[in-house]
Amino acid sequence: MHETRRAGRREWAGLIVLILPLLLVSMDVSVLYFTVPFISRDLAPSSTEQLWIFDIYGFVLAGFLITMGALGDRVGRRRLLMIGAVGFSAASALAAYSDTAPTLIAARAILGVAGATLMPSTLALVRNMFHDEKQRGTAIAVWTAVMASGIALGPIVSGALVEHFWWGSVFLINIPAMVLLLALAPFLLPEHRNPVSGRFDFAGAVLSIAAVLPAIWGIKEIAAHGAGTARLMAIAAGLLIVVAFVRHQRRRPDPMLDLAILRRPAFAGSVAVSLLGTFALAGFAIFSTQYLQLVLGMSPLEGALWSLVPTAGVGAAAPLAAALARRGVDRARITAAGFVAAGCGFVLLTTVPAESGLWVLLAGAGIYAAGLVVVLSTATELAIGAVPPERAGASSALMETASEFGGALGIAILGSIGTAVYRSRLDDHLPAAARETLGGAVATAAHLPEPAAGHLLGAAREAFVADIHAVAGATAGIMLLAAVVALTLLRGRPAAEPGNVPIRTPDEVAA
Repeated sequence: MHETRRAGRREWAGLIVLILPLLLVSMDVSVLYFTVPFISRDLAPSSTEQLWIFDIYGFVLAGFLITMGALGDRVGRRRLLMIGAVGFSAASALAAYSDTAPTLIAARAILGVAGATLMPSTLALVRNMFHDEKQRGTAIAVWTAVMASGIALGPIVSGALVEHFWWGSVFLINIPAMVLLLALAPFLLPEHRNPVSGRFDFAGAVLSIAAVLPAIWGIKEIAAHGAGTARLMAIAAGLLIVVAFVRHQRRRPDPMLDLAILRRPAFAGSVAVSLLGTFALAGFAIFSTQYLQLVLGMSPLEGALWSLVPTAGVGAAAPLAAALARRGVDRARITAAGFVAAGCGFVLLTTVPAESGLWVLLAGAGIYAAGLVVVLSTATELAIGAVPPERAGASSALMETASEFGGALGIAILGSIGTAVYRSRLDDHLPAAARETLGGAVATAAHLPEPAAGHLLGAAREAFVADIHAVAGATAGIMLLAAVVALTLLRGRPAAEPGNVPIRTPDEVAA
C-alpha cells in the first residue's frame, strides 16, 4: 500500500534542523584551506603531518559511512544523529585547542567518524519524514544544494575567520550549531529504525572500513604524487576486501547492507550517475581555483569569494529538477539534461583565455555546476525513493560513499590528464619544480631575475590554460557519455514506494 501522508510544518522545520549538521560536515572538507600558514607557525607539523591534517578527515569520513548508516538503521537515525553531534562538538573543541600536530590529526580523525554518523542520518531522516514523492523530491533538492554549497563555503568561512581570530576558530563555529541541533532534534525529528534489524554485523563493518580506506587513500595519493607500487597495491587490496565484504553479506542472515537493493535498476543506476557527477564536480574544482589565484593573480580570499559566483545558479538548479519531476518529466531525461548542460559548461571552459578570462571561467563553472546539481539531486531522490524507510540509512551511506569515490577518481584522473598536458607544453630545460605544477613555476619565478621570471611565468600560465582546455574537453566528452548512461539505466524508473522493495527477514535470507 502506498504511503500518501504529506509532510507538514514540523517536517519542514525538521529539514532546516537537518541542514545544520550537513552544512558543517561538508564545510569541514575544505575549511582548512586558509589556515595552513597559521597551523604551520603554531604547531610546526612536518610535511607528512601537514598532509594528514588535511586528508585524515575525508579518509575516515568515507571509510565509516556504510558502517554508520547501517548502525543508524539499527539504533535509530535520530539517536545516532545526536550521538554524532556530541562527538562532532567534542572533536571540534579538541581540534581548536590542539597544541601538537598529532593531536590535531587525531581530532580530525574523530571529526571524520562523527561526520560519518551525521551525513547518512540526515538523508535517511529526509526519507523517513517525507513520504509524498513530490515533497521528498523538493526536500532532497534542498539537501543536495546545501551539501554542494557547504564545500564551497568552507574556504570563505575559514578566510574570514583567520583574518580576525586564531585558526582554531574554524572548528569552534561547529559547536553552537551542534548544540542547537541537540536542543531541537527531540522535538522536530522523528525516530526511525529497522524493526527486523537483527544483530549488528561487526565483521561486515570491519570489512567495509578496510575496503574503503585503502582504496580512497590509494586514489588520492595517485592524484597527488602519481602512480606507485604501494598506491596501486592499496587500491587492489581495497577491491579484494570489497569481494570479501560482498561474500560475507550474502552469507549473513542479518546483513548490514542488503545487496538485493543493488539489483534495483533505479538504485544501482542512481549510484552510477552520482559517481559520474561527483567525478566531474570534484575533479575540475582544483583547476578553477588555481586559475583564479595563479593565472589571474588573485589572493586566496579574493579567489574564494569569486568562486561563489557560480553557486548562484546552483540554488535554483535543484528545485528546478524537483519541479520538473513533479510535472511528470521522466527523471532519466532530467538527469541526462543535467549532464548535457554540464557538458556545455565544460565546452565553454575550453575557450578560457590566458588573460582576462574571469567571466568565461565563472560562466562555464556556473553552467556545469548547475547541471551537475540537477544530476545529483535527481539521482539522490531516485535512490532514496527506491528503498524502504527501514533501509534508508545504509542505502544513503552507500550513495555517499559512491560520491566520495567519484570525487577521488575525478581528482586522480583529471589531475593526471592535466599534469601530462602541462608538462608537454613546457621546455625540458626549465627547472624541475616549474615543470611539475603551476604553483612550482610561480615559486621558482620568485627567485629569478627579470626578464627570466616573466618568461617562465608566461610560459607556465599558457601551459596551464592549455591544461584547462584539455581537461575541460575530456570532461565534456565524459558528460555526454554519462547522459547516455542516465538515459539507459534510469529511463522509466520512477522513485519507488517503500513497498516495492521488501525487507528480508533473517529467515528469508537464510533460505
